[in-house]
Amino acid sequence: MEFRILQQSPSRYAGSFLCLVNPRLGIRKFFGWSSANTTFLQKMSLRIEPRRQPQYRSEVNRGAVLCSTSLNDSPLANYDNVKIVYSIAAATGHNKESHPESHLRVPAIANALEDMELTPKFLGSNVIQLENYKPASVDDIVSVHSKSYVAGLEKAMDRASRDGLILIEGSGPTYATATTFNESLVAAGAGISLVDSVVKASQTHKNPPIGFALIRPPGHHAVPKGPMGFCVFGNVAIAARYAQRVHGLKRVFIIDFDAHHGNGTSDAFYDDSDIFFLSTHQDGSYPGTGKIDEVGCGDGEGTTLNIPLPGGSGDYAMKMVFDEVIVPCAQRFKPDIILVSAGYDAHVLDPLANLQFTTGTYYMLASNIKQLAKELCGGRCIFFLEGGYNLESLSYSVADSFRAFLDEPSMASEFDNPAILYEEPSRKFKQVIQKVKQIHSL
Repeated sequence: MEFRILQQSPSRYAGSFLCLVNPRLGIRKFFGWSSANTTFLQKMSLRIEPRRQPQYRSEVNRGAVLCSTSLNDSPLANYDNVKIVYSIAAATGHNKESHPESHLRVPAIANALEDMELTPKFLGSNVIQLENYKPASVDDIVSVHSKSYVAGLEKAMDRASRDGLILIEGSGPTYATATTFNESLVAAGAGISLVDSVVKASQTHKNPPIGFALIRPPGHHAVPKGPMGFCVFGNVAIAARYAQRVHGLKRVFIIDFDAHHGNGTSDAFYDDSDIFFLSTHQDGSYPGTGKIDEVGCGDGEGTTLNIPLPGGSGDYAMKMVFDEVIVPCAQRFKPDIILVSAGYDAHVLDPLANLQFTTGTYYMLASNIKQLAKELCGGRCIFFLEGGYNLESLSYSVADSFRAFLDEPSMASEFDNPAILYEEPSRKFKQVIQKVKQIHSL
């Protein structure tokens, strides 16, 4: 893996993605739709209501400096009615000008949760934000990634601090700054802390909370030997190995509903029979992996399942996938815990994909996955933020996921406008689903 130094300069995304990093987010008001046309340019030309300059709470970076709670000092110990436990790692120092994987992504979500009164400030003990957690250890990281990659990235931090951005060769448009290594450890640690908390709660509570790691850099493209596709460390994969090693949860079911195939997670467990990786993604999208006939190898044959959906697939397709593929797969696998790579870039407004998920799609997924975990593995389930590059659709979709976890009604109808949608390619995605069912004997 080669690390090449670049000076700070606008990326090739400048201009096209300018609105993705505009801090004047209208997240206090639902925005209007400018047209029923769904072309890329119209996706990017939405009217944004002005708001005051966001006052983003400083808590988002506390994970980098505070000490960890131990497994015997769970913050959930005194609560019987906690429904959500979440951690935040915004990695604000990991940023490249005008890059779609913006340092504003997590703050936009955090501000939306606050504005929509979905935080502990408004909901008391129903929602808990973990602030006392430590970064992942190098041992945690090398349970998935090679020691040479981890050592090389850490060594490169001094060069990045001195000379500017590091462009990581052969990784797609992935970069590093002087803070990337430490902030990536914090992101992985935020996920691990949720595994500890949710598992601990499940030992004494019939209905443990759902965990949500609001973290970046994302992770599902990061392969064992290096970073890829905006991703540095495989947060979900690291959490899966941690759940096995520390908590004895042998069978891990991973659902990845990002618009892009989680090739890094797939590679990490392709020959592992104890970890089932299921990915829904847009057919033909980056990175070009995730073919329908990729099913695992060796002992892991049959525990990788890919559903490459045709462009234009949306709510109808995903509901059918969940009912006819995800549920029977999970029931047959009998997991001890469910981990979710929660990418929100399949939303119809997202500029990096061509699917038609809506805020309502993500409410459905969150609600149904929560129920599936309750039925199959004692409610043990943690979501990990992956993609999502339109800050408004990302924020509202995560907020609606929180509402699903809280058993509150969806507010998707106040954000989504059906006029923007067009007919889904039902014949094509039904063929894909049928073929998947045949290959995996569902």
